[in-house]
Amino acid sequence: MTEAEVKKVIHEVLEEQSKTHDDLVLKTIATILTSFGIDEEDRKEVRADFIHLRKWRKSVEQAQSYTAKAVITVIATGFVGAIWMGIKAMLGK
Repeated sequence: MTEAEVKKVIHEVLEEQSKTHDDLVLKTIATILTSFGIDEEDRKEVRADFIHLRKWRKSVEQAQSYTAKAVITVIATGFVGAIWMGIKAMLGK
């Protein structure tokens, strides 16, 4: 056998193993999804559900951010107001 023939045989064997491996991976993923109650045909719906969940999560994170900023603003305003009232009280005496 020549070196080219050996390389050709090795390439064919590796290609066949790759196909077998890909098929096994796809079957495994399908089995796992089926065990979670997700049919293979429902991929578009599952994808839409995940997109919706991502949007929901991002909106909740944004609301938390705005809430934190509002709380800090209220505390800072109260503190500045207390200082201002204290200064007015001291100057008014």
